[in-house]
Amino acid sequence: MTTTAPVHTTLPQQVARMDQPRMAAYRQNLEFYNGAQWPARPRRRERQLTFNYARVLVDKLTSYLMSGITLDVEPADDSPDGRERARRAEADLRAVYDANALEGLDFETELDAAILGDGCYKVTWDAEEQRVRVTAPDAQGLYAWWASDDVSRVWRVASRYRLPSEEAAALYGRTPALNAREATVVEAWTADSFELWLDNEVVERRANPYGFIPFVIFPNLRQPKQFWGASDIPPLIEPSRELNRAMSQLSTILEMSGNPIAVLENVEESQDIAVQPGAVWEIPERARAYLLDLLQGGGVKLHADYIDLLYRTLHDVSEAPRTTFGDNRQGLSGVALEMELHPLLQKVRRKRLVRTAVYRRRAQMALRLLERHTGARYGDVRVSVTWGPVLPQDRGRLVSDEEALVRAGLHSRRTAMSALGVVDPEGELARVREEGGAT
Repeated sequence: MTTTAPVHTTLPQQVARMDQPRMAAYRQNLEFYNGAQWPARPRRRERQLTFNYARVLVDKLTSYLMSGITLDVEPADDSPDGRERARRAEADLRAVYDANALEGLDFETELDAAILGDGCYKVTWDAEEQRVRVTAPDAQGLYAWWASDDVSRVWRVASRYRLPSEEAAALYGRTPALNAREATVVEAWTADSFELWLDNEVVERRANPYGFIPFVIFPNLRQPKQFWGASDIPPLIEPSRELNRAMSQLSTILEMSGNPIAVLENVEESQDIAVQPGAVWEIPERARAYLLDLLQGGGVKLHADYIDLLYRTLHDVSEAPRTTFGDNRQGLSGVALEMELHPLLQKVRRKRLVRTAVYRRRAQMALRLLERHTGARYGDVRVSVTWGPVLPQDRGRLVSDEEALVRAGLHSRRTAMSALGVVDPEGELARVREEGGAT
């Protein structure tokens, strides 16, 4: 937890000095993802090739992670009234999902969290449009305070961002200090209060209109006893840099082999020496001239073998086997293919354990806002998250299994439809009943 600042320090001044190592790590991870992977600028005539495997691996893992997600709302009791409240809550959550285009927002947020190490959702009420608004604030502007003995008990969150001076004047009726082009805005939330700062002045201070902190901050991967998470980028830095260096070196060798170096021995002076077809050199009697062969002795194969080793290292540390890129030369399938991809499945599972709680918390916030502002009453409903399969599935086999479970009374039709990836099981069941009645 962040230490307490002196009394005379304003909140914007305080957060500007907070968590500087974390912010520096965010910038470094983002720069590396975007291709700034060499530790120093190139020297004269030095070749620096960049093969951005870090970006490819992070994008690939995020795609596997977000391979399908369904929210289901279950009643706390099995009464007709409880089932109706759950059905209404699920329909309203689906409307929130569609209005905020959460499928795209979730993918972007997961990608951002994988790069930086942390992600966030903000759930608020849009009074103008009369709906729940879900956004994803930049983790580089987020600060949190938590109980010293429990990092899960967050009691204050601050969000820091910049606004153009014209927008700040239109929204808050104030211009930035010293006629700056941008103003720094800091929102500070606790469960009971809300503060809004523009630069170093308080614009608004009032009770929290929601009754809860409207932020869901989550780690990409959890670090034991830590609030902030771990990025996917740091383990890839060293093997990526070494791969870039080895590939650049091999490229230089191949280029020089195509434009050979002339070596003259026992020659003190030379002129008009040119390496070209039909060239004739005049050299002293005991002198010797030859072309340097950089490819002799199998040197290129050594470089190629080393590059293959670096490829393996990249896939090992990223937990994304080469098979995830479609390279299934062994023709693996079924259980054998699943074992080959087991590291990827385990990493996706670790991330999904975190995301399940995040999406459930976000849905609960949305339902509370709908109850507060629309008068809806959902009661004590439970929100569950169903994830799609990571690996390709035999659709026919899955349908047969669910059909058998429904006949045996172990699964409801609704549960079976969720397992098969039906987005709106209730709506689909209603359409099935309508078609049955029509026939």
